[in-house]
Amino acid sequence: MLAAALSGAVVAQKPQPAPTSPVVTRKAPVVPYVTRVLPNGLEIIVYPDSGVPLVTVEMAVRTGSFTEPPELNGLSHLFEHMIFKPNMARLAMQCDAAMKQGGLNEYGQRICSVALNLKPEIGDTSYLNRIDKIGIANNAETHEEVVNYYFTTTAEHVATSMRFLRDSIRFPNFDQEELEGERQVVLAELDRHESEPGLALERTMMEKLFYKYPSRKQPGGTRETVSTATIEKMQLIRSRYYIPNNSAIIVSGAVDPEKIFKMATDMFADWKRGPDPFVQYPMVKHPPLEKSEGIIVERPVSNMFVQVGWHGPSIGEDDASTYAADVFSYIVGQPDSRFQRALVDSKLAVGATVHYYTQRNTGPIRITLVPTPGNEKAAIKKLYEEIAQFTDPKYFTDEELENAKTLLEAEDLYRREKLSSYSQVLSFWWSSTGTEYYRGYYNNLRAVSRKDINNYITRYIQNKPHIGIALLSPENQQTVKLTPSDLIGGAK
Repeated sequence: MLAAALSGAVVAQKPQPAPTSPVVTRKAPVVPYVTRVLPNGLEIIVYPDSGVPLVTVEMAVRTGSFTEPPELNGLSHLFEHMIFKPNMARLAMQCDAAMKQGGLNEYGQRICSVALNLKPEIGDTSYLNRIDKIGIANNAETHEEVVNYYFTTTAEHVATSMRFLRDSIRFPNFDQEELEGERQVVLAELDRHESEPGLALERTMMEKLFYKYPSRKQPGGTRETVSTATIEKMQLIRSRYYIPNNSAIIVSGAVDPEKIFKMATDMFADWKRGPDPFVQYPMVKHPPLEKSEGIIVERPVSNMFVQVGWHGPSIGEDDASTYAADVFSYIVGQPDSRFQRALVDSKLAVGATVHYYTQRNTGPIRITLVPTPGNEKAAIKKLYEEIAQFTDPKYFTDEELENAKTLLEAEDLYRREKLSSYSQVLSFWWSSTGTEYYRGYYNNLRAVSRKDINNYITRYIQNKPHIGIALLSPENQQTVKLTPSDLIGGAK
């Protein structure tokens, strides 16, 4: 699951005994989306909900940094920025208008030749006259394992939104001048991120944890790769990953699924299937850590942040542990859990979280700790003592186990209340896990047992090589005098 923010000070809880409570059997909620796969491999996912007269139309592509070798790192993100630029459909419309006004001069013929040749595939472009009326919100995002593009609009503009996404994806016009403009936008984003001290913690963790292929875990890329991006590299990404059998259309809101399926078929059925990119360019296999390593990162920050990371389970290799990881993270995240009492209620730390990020290509497990000033070493020492006790039969009760499952369900149900963002949840699951994993998510959560959690902890966390990082100011380090050994709990 996606990372939650660190909590602040938590009201102290008295330690409770660890009774065993009977497991209450409840009917799992249903995830009421419907799917259809076109003959060309394009998956259509519809989540109908007429509670609000709004619709989100989204195109998701299974790509991102996990497909990027160092020389392409960050270019999925740059590509995403280019997609909403004027495409060949708009150029064809402009060229048609120019021809009706007296024909094209030599320059016009050169500029318009490609767009006009594509006109039979593009079809009627009059919908572009309505583009300015459709958008309540539109945006795009690049993550490790998915890139998505979306519009939130009213039901009457669904066809226009879907058509615009189709033409943007299928018929982009990678103009050099536009590329230069978006390059500067992306470089400015990288500069802003570099100025945030927390990025140093994140980047160091990914570089150390996934040491052989760090670019696969860094969606933003680097200044070097973005600065040297070319139109040819944009076309390479498009030809390799922007194909129907590596894409999905997600529509959520006040819609009739059958009408959406017909609309999608009419618009996308002629999009030609391409070679499976993950057969031609398989995901890398991140090698396991050979030993634990502690790193001290000095930045001008007021509080110290400590993060400990491990390789976690991968979708398709150990699905059972991905469910167990989600449940355990929720158990120890509750204010009255033993973990929180030991670290937060004791005043050793102001915040502590355990987080697993669901991924197909090795999801990281991270524990983040914010020690209280003066208790830095004691907090780290206590953290490792708690980790050693994670599999203790009394570490959590059966009631806490069941409550965690309920809270996970409640969080997902709450997300559905805002359909404009829930479509992005669906695209995340579609890309990283597949829709069937998510369809069975609640039932598989319900089935998680204490044994499953212990298997997850012993396989991925306890006594396993890990990375320990501290982010603190040089002044604080002079006082605390942390050592790399402190950050890995004395592990070898």
